[in-house]
Amino acid sequence: MKSLHAMTPDCVSLCALFQVYMACQSMLIVLVGFTPEYRIEQHQQQDGVPVSQHVTFTENVDSIVTEWFLIKQQAYKVSLAGSLFFAGLLIGNVVFGPLSDKIGRRPVYLTGLFFEVVFGYVTAFASSYEVFAASRFLVGLMNGGIGLVCFVLTQEYVGKSYWAMTGTLTSMTFAVGIALFGAVGYLIQPWRSLATAANSSGVLFFLLSVSLPESPRWLYSQGRAERAEEVRLQSGVLWADSGAGETSGSRYVNVAMYGLVELPAYPLCIYFINKHWAGRRKSMASFLCLAGSACLCTTFIPENAGALLSVTSLALVGKLMVSAAFNIAYVYTSELYPTVIRNAGLGVCSMSCRVGGILAPFVPSMRALHTSMPFTVFCLSGLSAGCLGLLLPETLNRPAAETLEELGSPGLGRVLEITTVYT
Repeated sequence: MKSLHAMTPDCVSLCALFQVYMACQSMLIVLVGFTPEYRIEQHQQQDGVPVSQHVTFTENVDSIVTEWFLIKQQAYKVSLAGSLFFAGLLIGNVVFGPLSDKIGRRPVYLTGLFFEVVFGYVTAFASSYEVFAASRFLVGLMNGGIGLVCFVLTQEYVGKSYWAMTGTLTSMTFAVGIALFGAVGYLIQPWRSLATAANSSGVLFFLLSVSLPESPRWLYSQGRAERAEEVRLQSGVLWADSGAGETSGSRYVNVAMYGLVELPAYPLCIYFINKHWAGRRKSMASFLCLAGSACLCTTFIPENAGALLSVTSLALVGKLMVSAAFNIAYVYTSELYPTVIRNAGLGVCSMSCRVGGILAPFVPSMRALHTSMPFTVFCLSGLSAGCLGLLLPETLNRPAAETLEELGSPGLGRVLEITTVYT
């Protein structure tokens, strides 16, 4: 038997490292759906009537665009594939959350991971666009569900005093995964090979995840206190409380930059959310408003501006801020709900995020109305979300509730009591 603290780092580390696989699946369409430069040659008869067209791609790129000629009237299919992935995430958040609250975190996580790997290989070997698009929806369905369950597992393996740290660690690993995917995409450029490589790490994570224990918090919430204590002692679980394709430059560098720029956000999160004068609520609202402000500033940048003050640099600042807010939102939301409905509550809240993911691939097309429209939409979204976030109650230094009944107790009734003030 391992010592009391021996396995806790293993469990948390595995769940955190799993975010690398999650990131690769989330960013896959950015590289495999790349549209290279091309020209269309029309072959005409003597009377000038065109009888055929020949498409020539001027860049040596292997993507779903070049394989299935997703250009002109068919170009929307690339964005559609991305939106289908996020539609799957949305449904996965809604379905897997309540399911894991009912039957347990571990079986839902392992089953979802198995099928995500299977559907990931379907993506890599898709014989047509229709099969590819359907597989991306199914991968998103599994990705959204098990990503949520994995995050909750990471939190419930440790005490509430560690939740800010483990939640931030999970988000940092996701950011590193994005950067690594950019590097892998540079080394492996044929889209089918890249999809296979990105998915293969899931096999390793599945084999390693078989040894993960069930969440003791969930077992305790189900009245299985003896089993919860047994898992805690055997596993050493410490559960007792104490955006991106539109910027200039190499697409591989852009993907890596949008991952690496997130890394400074997480130390900032850990610092601010644990300060009594900032906490979860004010920190999240501030980062959202700063992200919206960065998007607003892009509309005033001239085209001939330098590299230091450019649309790309401000977009990266906005990405940093919204990444910080996103990280806080997960930590914050998991603290608002008791254990018995934590996955379901987190799933419902995450669902709204996936609605944004579904719509986001089409926002750049609003540039046809005005060049500033895409960033204006993101600006208004950030500012409005930041202001609305101030209506939420603070959870810093409050104990985590295990059951719905505990929400009404004097020490744990933070949601019911504080929300009443605003209603």
